[in-house]
Amino acid sequence: MMLLAIEQGNTNTLFGVHDGTEWIAQWRSATDSSRTADEYAVWLAQLLSMNGLQLSGLNSCIISSVVPQSIFNLRNLSRRYLHVEPLVIGENAELGIPIRIDKPSEAGADRLVNAIGAHVVYPGTLIVIDSGTATTFDVIAEDGGFEGGVIAPGINLSMEALHQAAAKLPRVAIQKPQRVLGKDTVGAMQSGVFWGYIALIEGLISRLKAEWGAPMTVVATGGVASLFHGATMAIDHFDPDLTIRGLLEIHRRNSAAA
Repeated sequence: MMLLAIEQGNTNTLFGVHDGTEWIAQWRSATDSSRTADEYAVWLAQLLSMNGLQLSGLNSCIISSVVPQSIFNLRNLSRRYLHVEPLVIGENAELGIPIRIDKPSEAGADRLVNAIGAHVVYPGTLIVIDSGTATTFDVIAEDGGFEGGVIAPGINLSMEALHQAAAKLPRVAIQKPQRVLGKDTVGAMQSGVFWGYIALIEGLISRLKAEWGAPMTVVATGGVASLFHGATMAIDHFDPDLTIRGLLEIHRRNSAAA
């Protein structure tokens, strides 16, 4: 098996190649909903060749996307250049987990994939935090069921909104300030966003645990999750491979069923 796994968020798109034993290549690109299947193929073929691989060597594909207008082109990439019908989360991929929310069709593909990626590694009930364009907090039951969650604006989105809405506030890089009290505008903004998000994370985790009423393990993933590493004791594990592991597990489940 040579699997092409595609995980598309609002900001970045991850492409990974798995040879049946391990991930042998991974690349990221900026998400662009107007990029065609042919453009993807040219870009991907160049990166594959740099790793001694070819498009013709890929014989399966799985796609998770939160950008509906991009799915058509990603599906065509698989059909036209890999000559396989892709598994698409939310369409033809069986997940094998109960989705216990009022409207299961509204659950984001990325959140469901994360749920599976976390459940196959971490036992018990979980809170999965994904820090991206949005910051999501999802509860995964002990049996792997998706119980629902919380969606908040992402840290980068908040910083950009602050800059756009206030004429005198500059655009600043997000980093961990050495102290909470800012002594200039940039320091005050960095502190407000960073420590504000730590407070958001700790507060929501505390409330979710209190509402659930039983022990829960907290796992964080996503592009900016590493920023919080060491800044809070509320997160038990930082796992950057959660989503791609979930895609691999879904592919295995569907292959076994077939």
